[in-house]
Amino acid sequence: MLRGTTMEMHQIRYFLALCEEHNFTRAAQACNVTQPSLTRAIHFLEEELGGALFHRERTGTQLSELGRTVRPYLEEVYAKAQAAQAQARAFGRQRRTRLTLGVMCTIQPDALVGLIGGLRSRHPDLELDIVDASAGALEERLLAGSLEVALYCLPGREPDPRLHLLPLFREPMVIAVEPGHPLAALAAIRPQDLSGQHYVQRLNCEFRGVAGPIWEAQGCKDCETIYRSERDDWILAMIASGLGFGFMPRSCVTHPGVVARPLVEPDFSREVNLVTVRGRPHAPAVGALLREAMRTEWFGAPALATERVRGGEG
Repeated sequence: MLRGTTMEMHQIRYFLALCEEHNFTRAAQACNVTQPSLTRAIHFLEEELGGALFHRERTGTQLSELGRTVRPYLEEVYAKAQAAQAQARAFGRQRRTRLTLGVMCTIQPDALVGLIGGLRSRHPDLELDIVDASAGALEERLLAGSLEVALYCLPGREPDPRLHLLPLFREPMVIAVEPGHPLAALAAIRPQDLSGQHYVQRLNCEFRGVAGPIWEAQGCKDCETIYRSERDDWILAMIASGLGFGFMPRSCVTHPGVVARPLVEPDFSREVNLVTVRGRPHAPAVGALLREAMRTEWFGAPALATERVRGGEG
């Protein structure tokens, strides 16, 4: 019955309002139009559909037999049009503003203040979701396609050739102890100084499986691990209680009852990168994040990638 018509959505809306109100004046008010405009629209719709849709009676305006027949179809058309518009608006907002950034769980939130502040200033409509996980878990999610961009490091191994790494900052690793610990009296600590000491191990340590053999080769012996945790705040609490020493990035030593001492001969540092997958198309928000990361100062210094380009390495 409706095939080949040129009816417009506002005519359907006026028709449905009149079905509810049973009065042309009230229907016009509900649609925020004048009564003559609504009357003309109903008249044009009746011409399209080939007959009267309403009968005016003393008790009010009532649907004709044709009106009762077409009403469910027009209700369905209108509902689907409204749903399509709502989905289109939601899709547009998501494409325009939403980005999920994976962050290695050993990176302190304070390190991201400049990046987040810059994004907020230059891209106020961008909605940033931050998820934290271990470096290995973030890399798996990137390669699997469930994450577009992540901030992490995996020292001691060659980067996966499928990934693109943008170096942001380098940070020294330190030995963390409570102020009364014998190691706190040293200006710098060598691996052999750790011999016989109790060790509090970070299970998400950037150098897990890498630092131990190097320490042993440099004379560290009989170093006993007495506590392990995936959470750095628990590690710091155990160190502050005097249980042992920890090995962590300098920025992670945030507990007031813990002090940091440099590790030397050899020293260790982590280089943290912004990582994406090579050749994969990315949303515009990813480009905004990359540009902002290059503008940001990391621990008071420009991004490493920026410095390397200026120095001729890029």
